Amino acid sequence: MIDFQAAHPHAVQLTVDAVRSVSTDQLTNPTPCADWDLSLLLDHMTVQNLGFAAAAAGNGTDDAVWVTAGRRADPVADYLASATVVTQAFAEPGVVDRAFSLPELSRDRTFTGSQAIAMHTVDSLVHAWDVARSIGHDIHPDPDLIEATLALVEQIPDDETRRQPGAHFAPRLAVPSQASAFDRVLALLGRAPHWSPA
Repeated sequence: MIDFQAAHPHAVQLTVDAVRSVSTDQLTNPTPCADWDLSLLLDHMTVQNLGFAAAAAGNGTDDAVWVTAGRRADPVADYLASATVVTQAFAEPGVVDRAFSLPELSRDRTFTGSQAIAMHTVDSLVHAWDVARSIGHDIHPDPDLIEATLALVEQIPDDETRRQPGAHFAPRLAVPSQASAFDRVLALLGRAPHWSPA
């Protein structure tokens, strides 16, 4: 099984590379996330980075760290700064053994550092694709990361919670049996692998 702590910087770097390619006139582009244009997606990604970093420091129960800002003055710069923060937080010794409070997922329990890092790695990988596709680009993740992500997302239930407002993931989409592992990841998380903004 892949070491998600070791893989995490690669996943975040995929987002960084995609976000660095975003121009100001592309911030209103649609994204594979139906409720968000690119500006709002970057805001969400920034808040997730800062929220997970806060959780790594024991401050995940503070609802303020999870509040989105909406349309930021410089969403690209804010995202890039947040990527550095979360990468450094997850590289700290002993972080995998800490208890993470992630109220967006559950207010009744905590998650291990290993679980939190795996979740954020998967989220980063998929959002890197979201950003890249929004501007007509693509990403090329490490095959081992794709396979590990596929094994993880196959365990996420495709239930009624995915059909509720504000759901973390859209309902699963059908995908051909011969589809690539990454296309299967995308479809399992409710994304059409060949989505484009046009």
